[in-house]
Amino acid sequence: MKQQRQSWILVLALAATAGTVWATNGDNLIGVGPVSRAMGGTGVAAPQDAIGGMVNNPATLGVLPAGAKTEADFGGTLFIPTVRAKITTPGGVLEGKSQQQPFVIPAVGIAAPINDRLNFGFAAYGISGMGVDYRNMHWDLDGNPGNGYEGDMFTKLEVMKFSPILAYKLTDDLAIGLALQGNYNNLDLGAGSSHDYSYGAQVGLSYKVGIAQLGASYTTPQKCRFQRVFNFDAFMGDNTSDTLELEAPATYAVGIALVPNQTFMIEADVKYVAWSQAAGYSDFDWQDQVVASIGAQVKPLDKLALRAGVNFGKNPVKEHDGWNPQGVTTVQGKQLPTFGYEMMRNIGFPAIVQTHVTLGLGYQISKAVSVNLEYMHAFKQDISSTSMGNAITLESSLEEDSLGFSLNWQFE
Repeated sequence: MKQQRQSWILVLALAATAGTVWATNGDNLIGVGPVSRAMGGTGVAAPQDAIGGMVNNPATLGVLPAGAKTEADFGGTLFIPTVRAKITTPGGVLEGKSQQQPFVIPAVGIAAPINDRLNFGFAAYGISGMGVDYRNMHWDLDGNPGNGYEGDMFTKLEVMKFSPILAYKLTDDLAIGLALQGNYNNLDLGAGSSHDYSYGAQVGLSYKVGIAQLGASYTTPQKCRFQRVFNFDAFMGDNTSDTLELEAPATYAVGIALVPNQTFMIEADVKYVAWSQAAGYSDFDWQDQVVASIGAQVKPLDKLALRAGVNFGKNPVKEHDGWNPQGVTTVQGKQLPTFGYEMMRNIGFPAIVQTHVTLGLGYQISKAVSVNLEYMHAFKQDISSTSMGNAITLESSLEEDSLGFSLNWQFE
């Protein structure tokens, strides 16, 4: 049992590999940029700025409000998660709050017309990640402090996406788009960083009919390999650092926006995220997720836009009960103690929030420059898992807040 309890520290470090807890559907941001995020993460059908269009649907570059102008967005988000853990065992209760500092998430995008039919864009932005910091907690797992069985832990994954994009208008109302995506993935499990690159693509369709704008997009799976990232099966006597595969899942999205005039618009999007088919997530028993979002924008003044939205996606991390704390679970060819496996899923990787509310505004400073602000709150969500015989209960809670800012330039 001592070996199994020691090993959960190693396995728990895996927590970050599925993603840094950012204002999230699973470990994905609900939206990139303060305009999309202020409207619940929408933007598949009618994005209101360049970065929102390039992230949600590359085909929409030709229908941005900037029209035939070149548009540039520079922004960032301060993301503030509140993560807590509680471990109840026959020997007592261990609990604490993750000490991870707030994250700063950048987003930069530029969109420019090449001619009347063809538009080009480029975006660089943080898209997903996870991290918990329980260092210096001195959680004693066997009743003998200081003997190496303490549960100090640090995990952090950061994913940046770089994407050139082309959108082409087949007709005045119908457009298609393609984004090539390259990702820089960096993982630190407390023993130094491991990084890798992954690649994929996103295709999109945009169609306007009357006051309605329709959009659809598909993003391919994108797999990376963190080599020599950690020795996950050390409890078996192995002394070799292991490789961990992690795959951003395939994502399908559709949206519809109603734009009756220049002062009001409303959009509703639905996304399907195939977590259960992605390496890493499937190994830790994530279920597929349907994300629904709705957002609205109203302009009470020519220079002022007010925005609000709601985003909901059911927690993808399945709750397990009745697991054997003395058992062993195989993950990517490595044997991990089931106790550690469940610790990772519940304590180290609580990407579980479901309901988000968002607010924001935009203000036109000059003819060429505008500023956008957003605030997001994800309501507290809990997860709990109990072993057979009710011997061990693992609990986590996650609550999130974020503040976002961007400057938008439009050039003739």
